[in-house]
This record gives sequence, structure tokens and C-alpha cells, in this order.
Amino acid sequence: MQIITPVTHDLGQFQVRRALPARERTMVGPFIFVDQFGPAELDIGTGMDVRPHPHINLATVTWLFAGDHAGAIDHRDSLGTFATIRPGQVNLMTAGRGIVHSERSPEQERANGPRLYGMQTWLALPDGREEIDPAFEAVNNLPVVEAGGASATVIMGELWGARAPTTTHAHTIYADIVLNSSSSLPVEISADERAVMLVGGEASVDGQPLGLYALTVLEPGKVMTLASGRGGRVMLLGGEAFASKRHVWWNFVSSSRDRIMQARDDWQAGRFPLVPGDAEEYIPIPAEPMTVSYP
Repeated sequence: MQIITPVTHDLGQFQVRRALPARERTMVGPFIFVDQFGPAELDIGTGMDVRPHPHINLATVTWLFAGDHAGAIDHRDSLGTFATIRPGQVNLMTAGRGIVHSERSPEQERANGPRLYGMQTWLALPDGREEIDPAFEAVNNLPVVEAGGASATVIMGELWGARAPTTTHAHTIYADIVLNSSSSLPVEISADERAVMLVGGEASVDGQPLGLYALTVLEPGKVMTLASGRGGRVMLLGGEAFASKRHVWWNFVSSSRDRIMQARDDWQAGRFPLVPGDAEEYIPIPAEPMTVSYP
């Protein structure tokens, strides 16, 4: 097993923990960016405001946890989409050849003190599909599977015979597993690459305790047991291993460095489309992006 300790970014009222990309590993299956945020309760009248910014050659997946810190996020994009993300709903935004979006706390959340607790992940698009048309979908009818004293919501792909209706561009597995006390169950082995992240409570894999928010990459093809004595919450993610390398620079992912530089120039020159209803602000290209791939 490989254990990746995330880099924590303190954004004032909440923290974001970035596990991928990391120096020791860039991808797990198609997952090339893994952020965990919260749990947090923001001050009344404030909120999360991620201004419009671009993406290419990837798909973003937003997942919010249910529970005491359950919150909501308003999504707008350059396709004209407006959707409020809530727990139990997966939002999949496929950037393809290019899209711009913003993420902000809803007004009602601001009035009561916004809550944030969830995952933001990016999936690289496979060879031959990096430049597909941009798209957006919000999926609510996700299957929930009970096994070994655990309850798993299948967000993408297939787990224990249940398949989520969410679009997948490459073989993907993504699930939110809630373990009760004395839970024990085998981890799906169909994916080329798999990893788990403990996001609450306690759990172990083959007897090895999982560190809170650490990304634990599992041995390929090995049947392993996920267990908990007191209860916990674990994210399972992975899928097919990509044969060709992917590069990450700021909000751009591509198999081509030149394509990333073109996207950078296009954003600086204002050649990306605007976001209807949120076109007054934007995030400029940073001098030194926090998100980069490593040599």
C-alpha cells in the first residue's frame, strides 16, 4: 500500500486537503485531482465564492456529504447551466475542449451560516476523448448497496453489482461508504488502480488503520478487507490505469503540454466563453499555480 498525506490549504474559515496530484503519485485510475474540504460552518453572511475559471480535457465531480455539516453549492457554467449541489446528488461537469464555471454558497446558506463538507475530484479524459463537447449532468438516483455492515452510495461506475447512472468516460469506480460498528467487507477488485480515503470516524484495510484524510493506494488485484470497529466514512476511488501521461497545470489537464499552454493563453486573452449570471468576475492566471504535475 502507498500512503499519500494531503497538503492542507487553510482558506480562513475552512480547510481544503489536496491528496492528488502529489510528488509521489499523479493519478489513481482516471482520478488526477482529489480534494477533501470541511467539515466547516462559515460565519453568517459569508460564503464560499469560487469565481469563474476555466477547465479543459477533464471532468469535475462534486460530492457533498450528508450529516450535521451538510451544505449546498450553487454551480453555474458557460453552457448556461445553473444547479444547486446538495448531499446525495453528484454533479459531473465534462470540460472537454473547454468550459468555464463558478461555485458559490447559495443565498439561503449565507443567511444561516454556510456549511461545507465534501469532495471535489477531477478525472482526466481518456485518449481520443479529451476534446469532446463540454457537458453537465446532475444525478440524484444513485444506487445504495448494503454489505458487511456498511452502506455504500455508488457515485460512478459499478460496486457490488450496482451501477450508477452517472456518465463515465473511462472505467471508473467512485463510492461513499459508511461503515457501522463492527463492519467488515471486501474492497472491489475490478479496477486497475484503487485508493481509499477515511473522511470521518475510524477504519482499517487488512488490519492497517487508515489515517484521517490520507489517501491510501491499494495493491492492484489483491482482495483486501475494509473494516471498522466504531464506525467511519470512507471514499473509494479508482479505475483504469492510463497508458499515456497526463499533465496538470492550474485548472488544465491534458496529454499535451502545448494544449495546456494554449488554454492558458486563451484564458488570458478572454477567448473562453462567459458564465451567464456570473460574468462580472473571474480568476486570473496565477503566477505560481498550486496545482501542477511533477516531473
